Amino acid sequence: MEEARAQRKWWLVDAEGMVLGRLASALAKILMGKHKPVWSPHTLCGDFVVVVNAEKVRVTGKKASQKEYRWYSGYPGGQKSRTFEQMMERNPEKVIRLAVKRMLPKNRLGRRMLKMLKVYVGQEHPHTAQQPEPADPFMLAFGRAMEAKAHG
Repeated sequence: MEEARAQRKWWLVDAEGMVLGRLASALAKILMGKHKPVWSPHTLCGDFVVVVNAEKVRVTGKKASQKEYRWYSGYPGGQKSRTFEQMMERNPEKVIRLAVKRMLPKNRLGRRMLKMLKVYVGQEHPHTAQQPEPADPFMLAFGRAMEAKAHG
């Protein structure tokens, strides 16, 4: 699998106007390496992905006000929650990271894959030295462009 490591690339994805779930599934597929012919489920053969404009991602329907992110502190009465809108105000990078994290394998390999995802608010990112190529995540992951939905 050294050949997969040698072929590792850096991709730049602009999240502006993209639907969260569709974007996350495409990013997860790229991080896993399923778009490559050398893909193997037990190896780390995915590519690095830099996502910019994380604050401009959208959701369809009423999910902006109804979707809840929950976590538990471990103490009695320590369950906390925030809506999608509140998460986007506080930390829009975390929204994309959580969506992708939940689509990756739940093991050590999945945690290593998640480290290859870099999410930033705005156009600027510190990875210019890696020369990430601008890419349509849907073309990479699914082999076709995702059509824009009129409703939502």
